[in-house]
Amino acid sequence: MTGAYSESGNRPALVVGLTGGIASGKTAVSDRFAALGVPVIDTDQLAREVVAPGTEGLAAVRARFGADVIDRRGELDRRALRERIFSDPAARRDLEAITHPRIRARVGQRLAEADSPYAIVVVPLLVEAGWADSYDRILVVDAEPSRQRERLMARDHVDRAQADRALASQAQRERRLALADDVIVNDGTPDELDARVQVLHRHYLELAGVGG
Repeated sequence: MTGAYSESGNRPALVVGLTGGIASGKTAVSDRFAALGVPVIDTDQLAREVVAPGTEGLAAVRARFGADVIDRRGELDRRALRERIFSDPAARRDLEAITHPRIRARVGQRLAEADSPYAIVVVPLLVEAGWADSYDRILVVDAEPSRQRERLMARDHVDRAQADRALASQAQRERRLALADDVIVNDGTPDELDARVQVLHRHYLELAGVGG
């Protein structure tokens, strides 16, 4: 394996990085892989873990950004932090320098613990973070921007303008698709999505050296 997790001596034969635009259906896809018994590692969850109260990650964030990004319960005030980094690229890079290595280390630990032919690592901002080389294959969950907008407005209870700003903040769809080894187009029914995941599941088992 060519990426940051290759130091793990014991890991699945195949590691798939799953990504996609906001409200494309990444969770719907990863949940289906999980239901098939595939280990699914969610980097959004790990991002919360590495800055949980009492962690060195949170201490590093406080040292860099000050006590005003910590709430009264001693937890990270994510809204305050977002406001600090929103229009300050240097601050964003500093935050990433704190969190990204810790997230990647935890992914490596989880992969080392996985007893399976292959595993899925969900990385919503895989393209933006430049993590594509960390995986054996890249799976992109794709949807038309109009479908993403509808889902985002319904899911987050935001208006069209807010949804469009969220969509514009992520990597262009073309960039994600250019990096993809596999694509699931999430534009149909739940049964159709089930079938698409099943096809890829069999394919990944074959790539991992296991009969599907």
